[in-house]
Amino acid sequence: MKCKASAAAVSWAILALSSVPAFAQEATPEHQVSYNASITSDYRYRGLSQTRLNGALQGGVDYTHSPTGLYVGTWLSTIKWTKDLGGDGNIEWDLYGGKRGNISENLTYDVGGLYYYYPSNDLNPSANTFELYARLGFGPAYVKYSHSTTNLFGTANSKRSGYLDLGADIDIGDKMLLNLHAGRQEVNNNGMYSYTDYKAGITKDFGVASLSMAWVKASTKAYLSPEGKDLGRSMVVLSLSKTF
Repeated sequence: MKCKASAAAVSWAILALSSVPAFAQEATPEHQVSYNASITSDYRYRGLSQTRLNGALQGGVDYTHSPTGLYVGTWLSTIKWTKDLGGDGNIEWDLYGGKRGNISENLTYDVGGLYYYYPSNDLNPSANTFELYARLGFGPAYVKYSHSTTNLFGTANSKRSGYLDLGADIDIGDKMLLNLHAGRQEVNNNGMYSYTDYKAGITKDFGVASLSMAWVKASTKAYLSPEGKDLGRSMVVLSLSKTF
């Protein structure tokens, strides 16, 4: 369940490059590799805490072939939710790949697949999940749809579940982005687990790292920790990230 803190840092790099005069820009390398690392006060994915409302360590690496827009990457985070469901494991390992590019000057696309792997999760059905996704971007706004081809994160009989993601990352000056998001998770054949989530926050680029602060909420009471904590409750989340 890859977190978006690293995406904000990449967006700042793109904004910085776009401000350089054309004659001063260097040609984009054919092969691009980037690394990211972050620490967050609560790993929220689609509005739900993956860490019992506690912190997480995260990091990943991405490769892009610039001429074609093809890319692959991997990302890991500490988690706790698989144990909450009676299983085991404390790591989420994402593997993904796809293709992105421009349809027109202001319209972008991104299509691909993402495999969420939870080593030794021991759940039945397994927590391991595969989704196909498609994203359209227009300026700072985007719409994305993800569709599971497996059971969704250990929920029985939930193949073909879908998640609709609407959002925008708006430049508000002084190296800051306003991050807005609303999403809807539909869990197939398991309506009680379907819900809507929201996020509003700000990301500030300090050069050495990016700091984000966001209000996050999921409109459901169906996801609880073993202690009875509401894993979708309204909360402010702080994240510090670096892309290099």
